[in-house]
Amino acid sequence: MNLHEYQGKEILAQFGVGIQRGIVAETPQAAVEAAEKLTEETGTGWHVIKAQVHAGGRGKGGGVKLAKSLEEVQSISDTILGMQLVTPQTPPEGKTVHQVLIAEDVYYPGASEPSEFYVSVLLNRATGKNMIMYSTEGGMDIETVAEETPHLIFTEEIDPGLGLLPFQARKVAFNLGLSGQAFKQMTKFITALYKAYVGSDASLFEINPVLKTSDDKIIAVDAKVVLDDNALYRHPDYEAMRDLREENPVEVEAKAVGLSYVDLDGNVGCMVNGAGLAMATMDLIKQAGGDPANFLDVGGTADAARVETAFRLILQDPKVKAILVNIFGGIVRCDRVAQGIVDAYKNMGDAINVPIIVRLQGTNAEQAKELIDASGLNVQSAIEFKEAADKVQAAL
Repeated sequence: MNLHEYQGKEILAQFGVGIQRGIVAETPQAAVEAAEKLTEETGTGWHVIKAQVHAGGRGKGGGVKLAKSLEEVQSISDTILGMQLVTPQTPPEGKTVHQVLIAEDVYYPGASEPSEFYVSVLLNRATGKNMIMYSTEGGMDIETVAEETPHLIFTEEIDPGLGLLPFQARKVAFNLGLSGQAFKQMTKFITALYKAYVGSDASLFEINPVLKTSDDKIIAVDAKVVLDDNALYRHPDYEAMRDLREENPVEVEAKAVGLSYVDLDGNVGCMVNGAGLAMATMDLIKQAGGDPANFLDVGGTADAARVETAFRLILQDPKVKAILVNIFGGIVRCDRVAQGIVDAYKNMGDAINVPIIVRLQGTNAEQAKELIDASGLNVQSAIEFKEAADKVQAAL
């Protein structure tokens, strides 16, 4: 589950991570009131207005602006709120901005020049260990840094059983070229950040930039946080942070009815039971010359109501030119699935306007094929993988 910047910072603060303070607002007037409150609490005279959407690169799209007065806070917020923000990480049409974060200005004058770093915590699946990735090149796209100056990216792997050891936090601070008070502050920052990552059951914490202020404080100026959906039952307060406006509406609808659905960009809809078979089916579609339009796992039950719901989800995508149903009849009998497909097709009538290829293997597969073939509907049955692939290819 993706979080907004202000939500990620709330979690960081709970674990003692230093953050750039801010207040979220949904109207220009609320933005002005937030700026006035921040001025009272922090003494800041300038404010940073940040669009809150689930995408990086907001500054490049005009979603991050500096306001030097309350009048500018209002005018900038009025411009950003409601805009279609387009960044390298949004769909081509962009995302609608529903709220802005009014943040304190942390680039104030002081004894030394501020410095920006990149720090993230994630799982290294190749080693089965958590990993801190960091660089002196904060504020830049980490992909660009990795491509052009890979020697400036450091990693520190952490054994989940041992946790982050003190020498590892000090090593991060040393490799970032820090000393004195800034070194001590960075060590505390890294220790608290790792605790936040583990304690919130996150799959990613990305802080870009981490700022060393002119008076040697270390704070998170931005925060990209992704939580593990499978662990949300342990964090009902975090689950309440889900912003459905930022998510694919079809995926939200599928989740509400208990279906595992991921929207893709292809032209062949998939309906499968079992994640492994779903992945194999997507490979089958590619081999047939098509592209999968979705990942859809209907689970162990595939009655008429569930199949009909799955069809309706798939057909919401206008790019779909054919649907491949690939079911293994282990928990559920193939003839029951076939009857469910026939019933669902009849219930939906003209709503189904693309050919459907059905491959059923397992218990009562032959009876299922007979049901499909005798239905008189625009449904083609297949037994073998290659047969299904050939029929998908012919349907495109």
